[in-house]
Amino acid sequence: MQRHHLSTNGAIMNMMHIKKLIVSTAIIIASALTANAEAQPLFGEMLFLDKYVTENSRIKADGLQPCVVLIGDSIFAIWKELSPSFFTSNNYLCRGIGGNTSPQVLMRFRPDVIELHPRIVVIGIGTNDIAGGAGPYDMNYTLGNICSCAELAEANGIHVILSSVLPAVAFGWNPAVEDVPGQIDVLNAAIKSYAAKHGFGYVDFNTALRKRDGLARRYDSSDGVHPNLKAYKVMEELVEAEIERILRKTTAPVTKIEKH
Repeated sequence: MQRHHLSTNGAIMNMMHIKKLIVSTAIIIASALTANAEAQPLFGEMLFLDKYVTENSRIKADGLQPCVVLIGDSIFAIWKELSPSFFTSNNYLCRGIGGNTSPQVLMRFRPDVIELHPRIVVIGIGTNDIAGGAGPYDMNYTLGNICSCAELAEANGIHVILSSVLPAVAFGWNPAVEDVPGQIDVLNAAIKSYAAKHGFGYVDFNTALRKRDGLARRYDSSDGVHPNLKAYKVMEELVEAEIERILRKTTAPVTKIEKH
């Protein structure tokens, strides 16, 4: 077996990324330990690792395979609630969880994506990182988690589509965050560049739903962050075009998941 050696700089960057992931996890654990003992959640509950465990177990036991898994935060979770037929009629699975940050998505990526063996995964995450949900925001840390998810998928034969972070002017739950549009733009540019460099798909939801610096009013559910059904229909057209482009390159059959 050929051995690959990281350069010194590469090794340092990897170590920095691992340390940041550990710090984020430690913050979550420390918060739980200071809570009332009776209400203290288990580690898996803090990371929402058990959110889809029952459904995942059924899919694997029945030998079924989703065509596409969409994993992310509340943007994807609400998508399934507002437009369920988009998922059920296309053999797509939603693995969105409200409030999720990039380290949480990375930690549940194996059970919620890899072990389900989809042809394609759509990864959409970053909003809650910028909003401070994973601690002080660090663009390189968030990008590193997104890259890790993409590379895990690729290593397991899953095609990757990365999506932009949706537009927003501010976060109502954390108004202290400054220059939200600028921070979103920088992260999106980095995601798009990474996708192009590695040959991954990329969907630009941001441009399609944006007016000036924020979410266009006609696409806004009410809080300036989450899209409405009209917005999701636009997103569906965009992501389906990218999914179809990738599927044209593969002919492997899948065993469709039926709604229970």
